[in-house]
Amino acid sequence: MTNLPILYSLQHCPYAMRARIAIFKSALPVRIRAIKLNNKPPEMLALSTDKTVPMLVIEDGQQVPTVIEESLDIMLYILKQNDPNQLLQPSSEQSLDDNLTLISEYEQHFLPAVEAYKCAKRYKEPNVESFREHCEVYLQPLEDKLHQHSYLTADKEGIVDIALMPFIRQFSKVERQWFQQSPYPKLRAWLSHYMQSPMFTKIMAKHTLWVDCHQDIIFGDIKK
Repeated sequence: MTNLPILYSLQHCPYAMRARIAIFKSALPVRIRAIKLNNKPPEMLALSTDKTVPMLVIEDGQQVPTVIEESLDIMLYILKQNDPNQLLQPSSEQSLDDNLTLISEYEQHFLPAVEAYKCAKRYKEPNVESFREHCEVYLQPLEDKLHQHSYLTADKEGIVDIALMPFIRQFSKVERQWFQQSPYPKLRAWLSHYMQSPMFTKIMAKHTLWVDCHQDIIFGDIKK
């Protein structure tokens, strides 16, 4: 198992979460190394440009390992190795490029809006509602899509679903009670489907920090 890829990961980081989801969905094993941002392993820092997670290290026999530091790139790499559920193209109507464009739009616009909303709530700013409404501009199109089919781009799950889910979850936690009463019933049901699944329990499992144990923990290669 020493030749398996290594995933440096942080339990609650949404970027690391979606990398772990893709690995789970691929059914390919990796060695997962849990970190804390204030105590990063020297093995990680020696290879990393961004110094953050997720980071996938592929030791393929080369003198210098391949390092992938963007979560979406990790998802694409691992699913191109094995994609039993055809997540990269769930329907003939949506190309992979179309789906990646949609993900990019939400990364560029929705995620900053969620961060601003979180900060406004944390610091009890009087205009929290306006920050929430900015996020809602991006929620309504997803609600509309879920009225058309079971998942965000088709009647079967695709990469857009697993790429965006951690960030919709992040939004939902800012004002939990408001979200539960919000005018997005399809989106709530879609999110609940993920959060109540065995997959979510598996990808959110807490692991002993690598710096404390230096023991490889095998993640993935399981029956769904």
